[in-house]
Amino acid sequence: MTRDTKELEQFLAQLFAKKGHPGIAVTIRGPEGILFQHGYGYRDIEHRLPADEHTIFGIASMSKSITALCLAILETEGKLRLSDPITKYFPTLHLPGTPDECVTLRSIAMHRWGVPPMEPLEWSIAMNSAERDSDWYRQMRQTAPNRMDRIEQIVDYIAAGHYRMLGMPGEYMSYSNEGYAILSYVVDQAATIPLEQFMQERIFGPLGMTRTLMDLDGSKARAISGGNMTSLFERDEKTGALVQDDNWSILPPFRGCACVKSTASDITRYYKMLSDQGCWEGRQVIPREAVELLIGERFPVSEKPYYCLGLEKRLIDGRIVCEHAGGLHGVSTKGGLIEGGYAAAVLCNEGDADMDEFQWACYNFILGLPLATTHRWAEPIGQEFGMPEALVGDYLAKEGVPAHCIVRLEHGRLTGSYSDQSVDYLYCGGTVFAIVSHDDPTQRISTVEFYLRDGQAWGARCYTRIYQRVD
Repeated sequence: MTRDTKELEQFLAQLFAKKGHPGIAVTIRGPEGILFQHGYGYRDIEHRLPADEHTIFGIASMSKSITALCLAILETEGKLRLSDPITKYFPTLHLPGTPDECVTLRSIAMHRWGVPPMEPLEWSIAMNSAERDSDWYRQMRQTAPNRMDRIEQIVDYIAAGHYRMLGMPGEYMSYSNEGYAILSYVVDQAATIPLEQFMQERIFGPLGMTRTLMDLDGSKARAISGGNMTSLFERDEKTGALVQDDNWSILPPFRGCACVKSTASDITRYYKMLSDQGCWEGRQVIPREAVELLIGERFPVSEKPYYCLGLEKRLIDGRIVCEHAGGLHGVSTKGGLIEGGYAAAVLCNEGDADMDEFQWACYNFILGLPLATTHRWAEPIGQEFGMPEALVGDYLAKEGVPAHCIVRLEHGRLTGSYSDQSVDYLYCGGTVFAIVSHDDPTQRISTVEFYLRDGQAWGARCYTRIYQRVD
């Protein structure tokens, strides 16, 4: 296959200019080695310092699969079992109305333990980080019951049971940062060394990821960066102007959930190793069985993403892709692998930015598709849903400031609001809808799947979180 790196470079440059991000770094690897790597924009606008493939960025939730791989390695060594109940490691962690035996490490790692979206991660950020004043910041500070800087506080909050379970463990997938915070400390116990050390000795070191580490406040990453570490950027809520700072989100108990810092070049070493079943440069550096536990044949494969252990698995152009995104203050990322020894990652230093189009271009480059090809798993089919009245309601997620997905039926069409935006719901088949801007239907905001019981929807999975119906 002939791949035109100049065409990709120009395509990404145009997309980067259109989006207006401060800086991104891109790396693509294949069986031949590095196929493409390039930086666009700046890691520091004030001093006009460029971003490149060796710039250290935060990777946020891309950290989760690394934590999950640690668990998988420990299982291959007989130091834990993914079928272990979480009470083996945290004896007081009981979920309301749920047998302890059902709440396993595997169900937590797959975000299928039945716990709805909740507040502790946002509380932890607000209570421990240097944040700009905002409505979110004030509300988090006012509602936090404590600093949420110790895992015991998260365990106690969940065990108190002041929420409605989504269902029994295994029934529904709904993203849970708190689950991965808890799993971080399971690794500590099973490995008998800190998660940070285990990652370094068993993953980063063997892969030659010399510019990657878990680091809460960025200080350790800055020390090894040689000055090539990004600043962080956000858009001013009123003016839309970029604001630069170096205030990393500090969320102490969520170490393995969101705190790894890396480079585009380094993190593609990790994904390529997974694509090669644990091999790196001809050596089996990670047990093949551990990779199988992470993303292997036990998990279904279709165009609709399925969350395995720390990575979503799906088909793109008939090829298996495993991927994950990440987002925090000044961090927006996407990375993944394609079967056959391929890996790609896009790291950006602006918060709340969507990296899908950049990552899709990387996949298209690997697969020989037109670079602008999109890969959403659900698209409108031009028909109307047969029971629209069953979906009408207000669906709520309490992850940080309460977020609503409101559905109304007006003139036979489903409309409403999502994240304070006026939206329409366009039918994609089954109980799946595309959420688009009411004012601009070409602007895709999210995808929602409704869950019905007795003729009425009780929940709406918006992207990866299940919002529950409220009266």
